[in-house]
Amino acid sequence: MQLVIVESPTKARTLQGFLGSEYKILSSFGHVRDLPKSTFGVDIEHDFEPKYIITVKGKSTVKELKAQVAKADNVLISTDPDREGEAIAWHLIEALKLNGKAGKPYQRIEFHEITKGAIEEALKNPHQINMDLVNAQQARRVLDRIVGYNLSPFLWKKVAKGLSAGRVQSVAVRLVAEREREILAFKAEEYWELAVTLKNAKNPPLKEFTARLASVNGKNLEKLEITDDTKAVVIEQALKGAAYSMANIERKETRKNPSPPFTTSTLQQAAWQKFHMTAKATMAVAQQLYEMGLITYHRTDSFNLSALSLAAAQKFITDNYGPQYHPGHSNIYKTKAKGAQEAHEAIRPAYADRTPETATQEKNLAKPQAKLYELIWQRFIACQMNPAVFDSVAADIATTGNNGVAYGFKANGQTLKFDGYLKVYPVKFEVVDLPAMENGEALEFIKLEPSQHFTKPPARYNEASLIKALEEFGVGRPSTYAPTITTIQTRNYIEKDEKKSLKPTEMGLMVNDILVAHFPQIVDIGFTAKMEGEFDEIAEGQMDWIKVLRDFYGPFKANLDAKYKEVESKKTEAVVTDKLCPKCGANLVIKMGRFGKFYACPKFPECKHTENMASDKPTFAEEIPCPKCKTGHVVEKKTKKRKIFYGCSAYPECDFALWDKPTGKPCEKCGSLLIETKRGQIKCSNKECGADESKS
Repeated sequence: MQLVIVESPTKARTLQGFLGSEYKILSSFGHVRDLPKSTFGVDIEHDFEPKYIITVKGKSTVKELKAQVAKADNVLISTDPDREGEAIAWHLIEALKLNGKAGKPYQRIEFHEITKGAIEEALKNPHQINMDLVNAQQARRVLDRIVGYNLSPFLWKKVAKGLSAGRVQSVAVRLVAEREREILAFKAEEYWELAVTLKNAKNPPLKEFTARLASVNGKNLEKLEITDDTKAVVIEQALKGAAYSMANIERKETRKNPSPPFTTSTLQQAAWQKFHMTAKATMAVAQQLYEMGLITYHRTDSFNLSALSLAAAQKFITDNYGPQYHPGHSNIYKTKAKGAQEAHEAIRPAYADRTPETATQEKNLAKPQAKLYELIWQRFIACQMNPAVFDSVAADIATTGNNGVAYGFKANGQTLKFDGYLKVYPVKFEVVDLPAMENGEALEFIKLEPSQHFTKPPARYNEASLIKALEEFGVGRPSTYAPTITTIQTRNYIEKDEKKSLKPTEMGLMVNDILVAHFPQIVDIGFTAKMEGEFDEIAEGQMDWIKVLRDFYGPFKANLDAKYKEVESKKTEAVVTDKLCPKCGANLVIKMGRFGKFYACPKFPECKHTENMASDKPTFAEEIPCPKCKTGHVVEKKTKKRKIFYGCSAYPECDFALWDKPTGKPCEKCGSLLIETKRGQIKCSNKECGADESKS
C-alpha cells in the first residue's frame, strides 16, 4: 500500500479521484508540530534551536498516521509546493520518525495543480525534503517569535497588558497610521476650472461637447493656478462673446493591453475591488478551488505560465472567439516582485476550457467559489488575447478674449474599435464620442462654466491598496498578506470605517508611536524588506539561517535591554479624575487597556470597578437616561469583536443593552425606548410591545 499524506481532507479527496486503490491518502490537517504557545520555545544559547512540540490537535493525527505508516510499503509526502508546505512535510517526517534508524523511507512529491498529468509527473520525480526551504521558514518563525515575545512585555509595561507586537504586522500598522496622520495634517487648497460647451457647426451630425481651459497665451495652465473665484471671473468676463475654432485635431489608434495573470497579491486586490472580499476570505476560497482541482496553487508571486496551459488557452480563444482575438504567439509576462520564484506558476485555471459555467455545474460551486473561479478564469484567458483597440481624438480649441489674451481649450475623446481581451475580462473605460471636426473649423458657442474644486487628502488604505503597498515595499510574501491584515484588526490596532477603509485605532496609534520611538529598526520598511530578502537567500541556499538570526539578535537584544532600563527609571503617574467610584467612593484613575482608555478604581484588587470612558462622551445630542437603572445613561459601545451596541454607562452594575440605536424618545404605547433599526424603521425596543412608529 502506498501512503500519501497531504494537508487537508479536501485535497485528499481530490487526489483519491486520480490515484488508484493501491494508494491510501490521509490528511495531516496542517502543521502537526509548532513552537509552544505558553513558553518562548527558542534556545538562544544553542544556535536558536527551536523547541517544537506536537500540537494539541496534532496528537491524535500523528497517532493515526503512525499506525498507517507501519502498514505502508512506501510513504509519499505531498504537501503544498512552498516554504510552508515544505516545513509541514519536514515536521511530519520528524514526528513520524521517517528515514530514521528504524524509520520507513519517504519520498517528497509536489505539484502546482491537481490534475492527472501533474500528479503523474510528480510521481515520476520524487525527491527528498529541501532543507533550504525549511530553514527559510524556520528563520521567519523563530525571528517572529523573538520579536513578539520580547516586544510584547515591553508594551505591557509601557501601555497595557495583553498587547502584542509583530514584525510585519507592525510595519503594516505604521503604514496605516502614517497615512492617517497625512490625512489629518492635510489642508485643502481651492482651485477653479473653466469648461466651455461647444457644438460643431459644419459636419453633421451636429453634436455638443465639452472642452476644458488648458493654456493661457501658449503656456500650459497648472491645476492649482486659478486659485479663487475672482481669477475665474476675470477669465469668464474676458471670454464673453469670444469666437472659438478648431486649432488642431489629432486622431490615432490606441491600444490597451491585458493585465498579467493573477499572483497572490493581485488576486487579493482584484477580489476586494470587485466583490469587497477580504484577503482572508479570498485565500480561503482560493484554497478550496485549488484543492478541488480547479486552479493552480494560489500562493505565488510569479507570472510564469506553463507551455501546456498557453497552448490550451490559444486553442480555446481561437475556437470560441475567432483567430482575430489571439495574437498568434503567447503573451509572456515578467514579474517585478522582489524575490519572486519564477519556478512557480501564476494563478490560473487547471483547464483553459473549463469555463465558469462548466466548473460551477461540475463541482456544484458555492457563490463565493463561483465568483472567484470566474475572475481567475477570465484573467487567464484575457492575458493571452489581443489588446483592445480604441479610436482616440485629441482636440485643441483656440479663442482670444476681449483682453487680447489667447486661451486654449482641450477636449479628448475615445471610442472602442475592437474589444479584444475586453470580450472576456470587462474593464471600465470612458467613452467620449466627439463630433467629426476639421482643423480651422469654426465652432458654435453654447456656454462657459467655471467650477470650484478643492484638493483632496490621500485616501485611507483599504485591504487592496495596503497589500499593494506591502508588496511594492518588499514587506511580507504571498502567504503573509492575508494573516497580517487579519491580525492587526484582531489586535484592535486598525479598524474599518464606514467605507471599509482601514484606519488606526487610538491603541494602534499609541503602539506605533512607541515602536517608532524605541524600536525604529523593527518598524522600518527598508529593514523589514531586507529581512525578507535574506529569507529568500536562505531558501536559495545562499545564506545560513543561524547567522541571519545571530546578526539580528545581537543589536536587537542590546537595544531592548537599554529600553527596559529606561522604562524602569521613568515612573508614570496615573491620571486621577474627579469621577468617584460608585462602589467605594475613591477618585477613579484613567488607565489604558487593549481596547483603549477606561476608568478604573485605584484600590484594585480590593475594588475591581472599571468603567468605559465612552460614558463621558455620549454619541447622542442629548444624554439618554438608562430606562432600567435610571442612574446611568445609554452610550455607544463595542463588543470584543468590534460590533457596535448601545449599553448603560453604569455597567457592570446595570446590564441594559440594545443592538439598535435608541432615538431618545419613548414609545407612546408602553413608554419603552424607541429604536431605529438598520433599515430605518422606528420601533419599540420592548419586543412584547412591538409598536412600529414608522407605520403611523
